[in-house]
Amino acid sequence: MLDPAPDAMLVGFAEALRKAGATVTADRVHTFLQAVAALDPAVTADVYWAGRGTLCAGPDDTARYDEVFTAWFSGSLPSGKGRRRDRPAALRRVEAGLDLDADTGGDERVDALRVAASDTDVLRHRDVADLTGAERAEVARLFGTLKPRPPVRRSARRRPSHTGEIDPRRTLREQLRQVGEPGRVRRRRRGTKARQVVVLVDVSGSMAPYADSLLRLAHTLVRSAPRRVEVFTVGTRLTRVTTALRHRDPEIALRAAGDVVPDWSGGTRLGEVLKAFGDRWGQRGMARRAVLLVCSDGWERGDAALLGEQMHRLARLAHRVIWLNPHRGKPGYEPVQSGIVAALPYVDRLVAGHSLAAFAAVLEVVADA
Repeated sequence: MLDPAPDAMLVGFAEALRKAGATVTADRVHTFLQAVAALDPAVTADVYWAGRGTLCAGPDDTARYDEVFTAWFSGSLPSGKGRRRDRPAALRRVEAGLDLDADTGGDERVDALRVAASDTDVLRHRDVADLTGAERAEVARLFGTLKPRPPVRRSARRRPSHTGEIDPRRTLREQLRQVGEPGRVRRRRRGTKARQVVVLVDVSGSMAPYADSLLRLAHTLVRSAPRRVEVFTVGTRLTRVTTALRHRDPEIALRAAGDVVPDWSGGTRLGEVLKAFGDRWGQRGMARRAVLLVCSDGWERGDAALLGEQMHRLARLAHRVIWLNPHRGKPGYEPVQSGIVAALPYVDRLVAGHSLAAFAAVLEVVADA
């Protein structure tokens, strides 16, 4: 039997297993925590099999998993001569990375490092609306670890390539350089360029707990491709905040955006605001063949039918329409609000947007659009 294992200890074990060489991803850790919670954290066998079934990517990880599990939860391995045997090589590599020093309180430092690493991983999956001030500050810092990839599209310009269609001009020039002798056949293919991304962030009262994080997500996108990302806030008005978010420092960028947005925590008139966006910006080309990311919970105080019409209009213009709903990742959520019901027929992907892990997944969806 084990003492009931807290999430921090379990995540620390998963981190130790990853440093020992196993392929342990954030999704596997999250599934591991759910499996242990469904079983009994105080039963050694339950924790063992929950981890082995979720953290091991294949048979090659089994021996490594057994070593790290025994060392992590028992502290030492018994030897036949009645004395402590050396810890497994897998765990020694983990401890070497933590710079252990038993004579100077190394165990306490290791415990602190384990808890710190575990807390960070757990924090990535926490709902940002439920965080304390200190936790929000830590999540704000972790936004800097996100690595967005801009979506790309094929360009009309062709580039030299080893495969593709024959490039007649370059092939002819090659023949002339060879003075008529047969030369190498040159080829070309269409290149790629960054696709436009347009982000619409709902800053109404119902979205107030998520507005700061969503603007940080938008700032991350702007930072990755300043000339190919446009950001607007929507509520009772439409406000372009792209220029403010181009500042490299996220805190300065968010303060600048806050200074230009007049309708923080106000009402929601998505239909009217999207119509204004389509009339002034979308129809003129900003939304054409772009990836449109709408960040809203779908609460609409205006005419839901108008919202549906405008989403249909934007869906015809845009390459992909992605709707980020912070409640999408919560258990039991159903898209029953009038606004989201009207918009869903014209949305390509409905994604969650309530935690740092969800935001990282959203960036991948945008990149693969």
